[in-house]
Amino acid sequence: MKNKSLLREAEEIQLVAEMVSLGARMQMLEAETSLSRERLLKIYKEVRGASPPKGMLPFSTDWFMAWQPNVHASLFMAFFRFFEQRTEAKGLDAILKAYHLYLDHVEAQTIEPVLSLTRAWTLVRFFDADLLQAASCTRCGGEFVVHAYEPVHEYVCGLCNMPSRAGKGKTTKAVAKSRTRVATLI
Repeated sequence: MKNKSLLREAEEIQLVAEMVSLGARMQMLEAETSLSRERLLKIYKEVRGASPPKGMLPFSTDWFMAWQPNVHASLFMAFFRFFEQRTEAKGLDAILKAYHLYLDHVEAQTIEPVLSLTRAWTLVRFFDADLLQAASCTRCGGEFVVHAYEPVHEYVCGLCNMPSRAGKGKTTKAVAKSRTRVATLI
């Protein structure tokens, strides 16, 4: 029988409650904490008022390549790299801090968040597994998410070279208006 610390368990419960309130899926909770699945389910139901969604997590790097998810993923990764490189925050702590900053930024721009916490977590894992990497845009100099080992010497980001259908919806018009501010952050 393991000797568990009540304080450590309380910290994990608080962490799980925060992640659930941010929209984390069960797979993320199970991977990042040592609490039992039953305990995680109880916390999830208490915080959300409903059972967690069922099904597999998305496992495709291609989702991050579409222009709008790419801009949001690149913004999140800029925040994440900042926390990892310039603060004491590492791992999940850096992901949560970067995600809070991402939410604050998109809400300040009155843009709907595109990146869920689970997608942000998956994005970091894709970087760690060398499935994705960052490339500098040759026009604006921003760092953007690209497939790993892709030739990037002439890379132009989705903000500098927006697709023809981009900017047609309500939220994408706001993205187009604030593209220079976002590019300077990335």
